[in-house]
Amino acid sequence: MNSYDVGGRVAVVTGGAQGIGGAAAALLAAGGARVALWDLDTALARTHAATIGGGAIAVAADVADWASVQRALAETEAALGGVDILVHSAGIAGMNATVADYPVDEFHRIMAINMLGTFHVNKAVVPGMRARNYGRIVNIASIAGKEGNPNASAYSASKAAVIGFTKSLGKELADVNVAVNCVTPAAARTRIFDQMTKAHIDFMLSKIPRGRFLEVEEAARMIVWLATAENSFTTGAVFDLSGGRATY
Repeated sequence: MNSYDVGGRVAVVTGGAQGIGGAAAALLAAGGARVALWDLDTALARTHAATIGGGAIAVAADVADWASVQRALAETEAALGGVDILVHSAGIAGMNATVADYPVDEFHRIMAINMLGTFHVNKAVVPGMRARNYGRIVNIASIAGKEGNPNASAYSASKAAVIGFTKSLGKELADVNVAVNCVTPAAARTRIFDQMTKAHIDFMLSKIPRGRFLEVEEAARMIVWLATAENSFTTGAVFDLSGGRATY
């Protein structure tokens, strides 16, 4: 496996207790970063922090709540210093239903976590990155944000918003050494599958030409490269992790 030099960097990984975020956090720690795992499941985050080592810490954070994100940043900066890297992986799939049958409250909940959560977490770290003239942000979108999955309108719309947000912020910060990019994974077999019907899971698998789901370690390798200093020019971009599914 390739190694990635992020020695001396402070990294925040939202949703870092497990799944794609957990794999990215482990690879960042292996590369020398001091990692803060922001997660609602602080017990699981503490366990994962102890596993990956390198002085990783667990921080309670609800990305849908701006005040919670502000507290998480303050705790992280007090413990580790200014944030150099953000991997924003926290998100939910929500229920599967047609638009006609989709509960309004559920739609709002998914948008609050996936879309507003992206805004909150990016907004929190950007001022420090700009002031220090250095930063790497990787937002986790989804192939659903490009193609739109049936019976998953809230999730698809929220991830399309992550893509648009990333492009906008990348342009805003192009005058400093801060790169803002996102990745669009196909489905990976993580706990997010617990929120989906078997029919929807089978549908997603049928759309992947490689004929299998994404492995979280595969996602982590692309994400962590985007978080290194070597990624010095690309910003506001979308990187495919769809196993051949993406058509643009």
